[in-house]
Amino acid sequence: MFAGNDRGEMGNMRVLIVEDNRRLAESIRDILKHRYDCDICGDGDTGCCLLAEGSYDAAVLDLMLPGMDGITLLKAVRRKGCSVPVVILTAKSEIEDRVLGLESGADYYLTKPFDMQELLAVMKTIIRRRGAILPDCLEFGNLSLNQGDYTLRGPEKSIQLGKKEYDIMRILMINRDMVVSKETLLSKVWGNDGEAVENNVEIYISFLRKKLEFLKVDVSILTIRKLGYRMVEGNGGGERGCGK
Repeated sequence: MFAGNDRGEMGNMRVLIVEDNRRLAESIRDILKHRYDCDICGDGDTGCCLLAEGSYDAAVLDLMLPGMDGITLLKAVRRKGCSVPVVILTAKSEIEDRVLGLESGADYYLTKPFDMQELLAVMKTIIRRRGAILPDCLEFGNLSLNQGDYTLRGPEKSIQLGKKEYDIMRILMINRDMVVSKETLLSKVWGNDGEAVENNVEIYISFLRKKLEFLKVDVSILTIRKLGYRMVEGNGGGERGCGK
């Protein structure tokens, strides 16, 4: 990643810009940063790892990248279950290239040079569309999470979650069977709170585990040492004891 994070005024929606042209990447960040938190990454391999973490709400992706190219990156994160909306940027204007990008999992395709205001409009649209198609209830195993009233339900019982508990559970359920890092949860849930530390995440994970036990569900939150957390069905085959 060749440039740092730039916090937007909204402070919650995060966009990853995967573009090796520093000047273009910074121009994109400058137009988006008033609405979204933006990170810039300059190569495909790092971009693939960051997107697969599930911490972003949308991505702007160049096709011609050092290391892993954009199409390979996009196919890789889609195979991992990452459904984040992606806008492809490319100098290629042939219809075959557009079709390849869309068939690989892109949500929109912009040909360079493009108008920055058009990009902003596209980002608003794909992020709004993604929010509109999210179900009222997220389900995993015999556990469900109501996104309207923050209720977590098991086969026989239900319990109300606090806002941060809900945010963490929602991220874990959306990224089921994927490892979500502490840094991702800290950024997504606590945002610009400079006093928040990784210990905050551990405390709330502990709260959620107790509530899962209370609900008697066949779902558990595993700790993967030095990587983060993963939600799985069953008890995880012993991985749970790998740290806090």
